[in-house]
Amino acid sequence: MPPFAGPKPYSDGFYEKSTRDSISNVITIDVGGQIFQTTRQTLALAGSKSLFSKLSNSVNTIPFIDRDPEIFSILLSLLRIGNLPSKAKAFDIQDLIFESRFYGIENLLINSQSNPSQFEAFNLEKSTVLPLNGRDSPSTISTTPYGSVHVAHGCKITSFDWSLQRKSTILTQFTAIDSLLALSPKTIAAGATDFSGLQIIDLENGFVKETLNWENVTKSSSTVQAIGSSNEHLFTSFESGRRNSSCIMVYDINDGFRPVKTINHCEIFGAELDSAIPATKLQWISSHNLLMASGSHSGPSGVLGNIKFWDLRSGNVVWEVKEKVDCFSDVTVSDNLSALFKVGVNSGEVFFTDLRNIGAAENSSWICLGDGRKLINGKKEGSGCNIESHGNQVFCSKGGNIELWSEVLTGSCIKDEDGKVENRVFKKNFMGRAKDMGGSRITHLAFGGNKMFITRKDQQCVEVWQSSVRGF
Repeated sequence: MPPFAGPKPYSDGFYEKSTRDSISNVITIDVGGQIFQTTRQTLALAGSKSLFSKLSNSVNTIPFIDRDPEIFSILLSLLRIGNLPSKAKAFDIQDLIFESRFYGIENLLINSQSNPSQFEAFNLEKSTVLPLNGRDSPSTISTTPYGSVHVAHGCKITSFDWSLQRKSTILTQFTAIDSLLALSPKTIAAGATDFSGLQIIDLENGFVKETLNWENVTKSSSTVQAIGSSNEHLFTSFESGRRNSSCIMVYDINDGFRPVKTINHCEIFGAELDSAIPATKLQWISSHNLLMASGSHSGPSGVLGNIKFWDLRSGNVVWEVKEKVDCFSDVTVSDNLSALFKVGVNSGEVFFTDLRNIGAAENSSWICLGDGRKLINGKKEGSGCNIESHGNQVFCSKGGNIELWSEVLTGSCIKDEDGKVENRVFKKNFMGRAKDMGGSRITHLAFGGNKMFITRKDQQCVEVWQSSVRGF
């Protein structure tokens, strides 16, 4: 008898056995003793590097795969319709992930469960809570487009994968992390306001790949105030250890974080504190190819700040808003709505200004979306409020609650000669079910895939909000 009797296995783990039945477009597959039939076109949807692609090339043979046939049927449905069938709810998500990796279609599974197009703002409800190790509350969070989330708490960074089932934690050199930005599924940028340098960290192995610094005039340390990115560049707001100078460094993400440009370099002269407010929020505005940098500080005359829009090609500011009356507690730009939003630190109200004619004189004033009659009484009712844009909505945290602002198009809207709506109307809704509202003050809002993530003061966890009519 030869050393191997029976059909010869492929290295991938499936077998072939001959058959007389040959159909040009229909493929027959034996999985764990159960027969499946599908088309070559369906299998080709899995991509050229998947095991399904190899199956589609079978001629006059019935491939045999020694795997679970029930999970195979679910993954085959995923190829056919682009979504998991309802019967997938009977299986553990980790089993589906494990099998999808075997067949080489994990990306299809991720897209079906974490597609940003499935984000339904008006149906969001708190679905689960992600616990963190230790006693430290989250200081900052960062998400990915596929719905994974990284959380900084104390000196640690805890990562949850896109399914939110797997958790890993690494220790860092920081005492506390103030800025966090995911650069890839396994790489993150981290910085702190009391620790010099921006660290590029390998999350899988837990080591620092590179440290980026700004060489300021006084040769003191350079602490990180904010991080942002575009498809090509990494932006880092640095402040000198002596707090007398600041700048924004631009690095090339695709060229080993090579320094490209320095912008917003400011120095404090005498008592002019306003001359060197470091940017504490950086946001890339892809529709205008501009970088928004905002920062504020509290002084004897109240809270002062500025918002600048930078053209990286020229290195110049194309628009600047100086805040003195009701400075922002937080600010964000919505590409979809083409508007700049803020929540006033004194009034706690949401304001917006139109970006469609950026830099024009008429854009220098804010339009209040809340109670415009509300007095600015100096109590700083907006202190600690956060505002973030996602899709066509703007989310603003007020204490333990979240306001949802959406633009409403009505018959009374007046359009100019270019077809742009002049009297824009925004409507407010409160989010969540009654039991989800209230609680400790919300400290961070973030969005990834079809999920919203929330952290609260003095709580060692992350809330996950998803649509009530979707999800696995």
